[in-house]
Amino acid sequence: MIKIAYLLPLLIILVLCVAVRKKAPVYQLFLEGAEDGLKILISILPPMIAVLSMSAMLRESGLLAHFSAFLAPFAKKLGIPSEILPLALLRPFSGGGSLGLLTDTVKEYGADSRIARAACILCASTETTFYTISVYFRRTSAKHLKPVILAAVIGDLTGLLCACFLSKINF
Repeated sequence: MIKIAYLLPLLIILVLCVAVRKKAPVYQLFLEGAEDGLKILISILPPMIAVLSMSAMLRESGLLAHFSAFLAPFAKKLGIPSEILPLALLRPFSGGGSLGLLTDTVKEYGADSRIARAACILCASTETTFYTISVYFRRTSAKHLKPVILAAVIGDLTGLLCACFLSKINF
């Protein structure tokens, strides 16, 4: 039986063998692909830096905690635990930051707690909406952002409400 660790090297060798057999200029094609990749990276780097900087400033300034405290009474009426509000607010902006908050939540409340389950479901069912929009729309130069942002925010809110509902169910 082939180990999974060998699959990627075997795939690379297979692609190289097919390319050599077809007499393709493998090295030249590799360089062209790398050059195209760098062009894409350069074009999406500014929005990436902006969104990552903004999410770090939200966390470090304490604004995220203050905004979460402000929203806590409204969230309680909707059945949303106030402990996951910072995660719900940060998730649309930063995957790494939200993963850090998720880790802290699981450590603090325990992996089997309702709060940790809700946080895990939230992270699994929502997207880093504004990060994704800033990167993809920068690359495609699309013009109509408002409907996309509205649909994405509704999707994130739906994910949050479903996470809170599903976390109540004992599996």
